[in-house]
Amino acid sequence: MNSKIIIAHRGASGYLPEHTMEAKAMAYAMKPDFIEQDLVLSKDDIPVVIHDIYLDDVTNVSSVYPNRKRKDGRYYVVDFTFDELLCLKVTERFNPKNGEQFYPNRFPKGKSNFKLHSFQQEIELIQGLNHSTGNTIGIYPEIKNPEFHHQNQKDISKIIVDILFEYGYRTKEDKCVLQCFDAKELERIRIELKCNLFLIQLIENEFDAQKLGYYARYADGVGPWYKQILDVKEKGKWKLTTLVNKAHEYGLKVHPYTLRADELNEFSSFEEMIELLFYEANIDGAFTDFPDKMVAFLKK
Repeated sequence: MNSKIIIAHRGASGYLPEHTMEAKAMAYAMKPDFIEQDLVLSKDDIPVVIHDIYLDDVTNVSSVYPNRKRKDGRYYVVDFTFDELLCLKVTERFNPKNGEQFYPNRFPKGKSNFKLHSFQQEIELIQGLNHSTGNTIGIYPEIKNPEFHHQNQKDISKIIVDILFEYGYRTKEDKCVLQCFDAKELERIRIELKCNLFLIQLIENEFDAQKLGYYARYADGVGPWYKQILDVKEKGKWKLTTLVNKAHEYGLKVHPYTLRADELNEFSSFEEMIELLFYEANIDGAFTDFPDKMVAFLKK
């Protein structure tokens, strides 16, 4: 994995509700290198493509199953069978407390008809499109909250690795990158589950350079928050942290999350953000909600 790669974050999520099949098909047409799948298990152990262990910020679960919330007031994917989950409508991400859409200029909340789907269904969509178009776009699954799944007597990692193997993703040469925030679990995936795929250790907001040596024992790269690569801005120019250089010293690729054209924060334009991270910071790839914009810029 040598060239700079583009990962469609939750599909073309800047344009359509995240992790819907429609968002994945649109992302595919934009020709990124990989399309991401966040994975959570249903009650009957089917991996569902959804960003969180909760349902109430991207679906109408509170109106369809009003009595199924836990004591904390949240609705959990793991409490519903896959067939029950198919009864829900998926919408643009919103705040479940007040109903407000998170990104107001994206696809209007509550419009059209989007559904949840399984990991297998999405793999078959991407592999089918690869077959019919001749492209070789890869998958980039994330195992979500494995500790929560263990607490609910579910081994999500084994289920996912078995599915990947079944669909032909077995080695670092196959177009699949597997990621997780839980370092112990990712190490277990490599050693105990004997997974030979390209593994990415996701990093929370705090970066500890001392841990890179440990990550390099089992992972092939790291996925930091992009702000961990930025230090301070002086006289209009960014100073960078040592994260990318240190990771490269250990032979680790760096794929930060998430570059958004409608959430620029410190940058004047999306192009400035891409240019700084890809060419000055020398990252190896990045997640974006707007794969078409990143593809167009990198083609230049």
